Parts: sequence; C-alpha cells; structure tokens
Amino acid sequence: MTAPSPRITADELSFGAFFRSELEQHIGAFAAAAVRARSIDPVTTEIIRLRCAQIHDCRLCGSLRVREALDSGFDEEMQRKIGAWESSDFRPKIKAALALCDAMIMHPGAIDPALRKFLSEHFDAAQIAEICVDVMKWSQQKALVSLRIEPPASEDSLTELRFDEAGNPVFGAALD
Repeated sequence: MTAPSPRITADELSFGAFFRSELEQHIGAFAAAAVRARSIDPVTTEIIRLRCAQIHDCRLCGSLRVREALDSGFDEEMQRKIGAWESSDFRPKIKAALALCDAMIMHPGAIDPALRKFLSEHFDAAQIAEICVDVMKWSQQKALVSLRIEPPASEDSLTELRFDEAGNPVFGAALD
C-alpha cells in the first residue's frame, strides 16, 4: 500500500520556496509588464481576462473585476456574453480578440490566414502582440487551477482588482 500523497495548499504553492525563487521573480516581472501595456482598451482586456478565466475555470480570476474596466463601461451583462461570444452582439473588434484568445488556448493550429486577416482589420501588429501577451499572462494561474487550490477572492461576491504603477495586483473591496 502506498502512503497518501501530501496535500499541497494554496499558501504553500503561492508563497512556498519555489515561488520565492528567481523564476517566480521573472514570472512576476512578466505579469507586471503585461498589465502595464496599454494599447488595448480596458474593456477588451477585461473581456480577454475573463475568457481565460472561463476556459481555465479559474475561480480567483472569475471572482475579480478590474476597476479600470468597470470605470470604462464593463458590466456584468458583458460578462454573461463571454461564454457564447461568437453568437453575441459584441463588436467585431472584441470578437476578433476573443477568437485569438480561444485559438491560443484551445486550438493554436486554428490561427490561420482568415483569423490573422480578421485580427488585422481591428488591431495593428503591436496590439495583436499585446493580446497574445494578455492571454499568456491570464493563463499563468493554470497550475493553481489544475491543483484546485486557487481560492476565489470572495466566495459570494465579486472583488475589485487594481494594479499599482509597477503592475502589481491590488485587491480591493467587494463589489455590489
């Protein structure tokens, strides 16, 4: 009979020795640089972030709303459309960004000339690169999700998320 494997907690994984390593510092620097990028509007960026949360089933990301996006017009009606974005009334620009997001995460081979053309109708090369970086940044929690140790910021409400000037996350109050 084998001994049961020890349970890894979110605290151990998030703040354990591995995540205090040089690697974690580099991952943190990448994440901070990604959120400081500003060529994509905050609402589109939030929709991309929440699509990544849906695909990965990340409870933490799903329980957060970025304040800058809320201030720019993002609302829960938009959030409800994300799962069925292809048949939604989202603007073509947002649909192009979500098509790239889905392709990157689920079907990289689907990034074909038609998708590249669709993207180039709405974004320049730097903006497309920023969307790619956003998708990578918002997918970094996948290890925590796969171990199911990514607790939501709040069990029963949404929580405000901001970023400081360096690009570090700052969790705020519960949202009504």
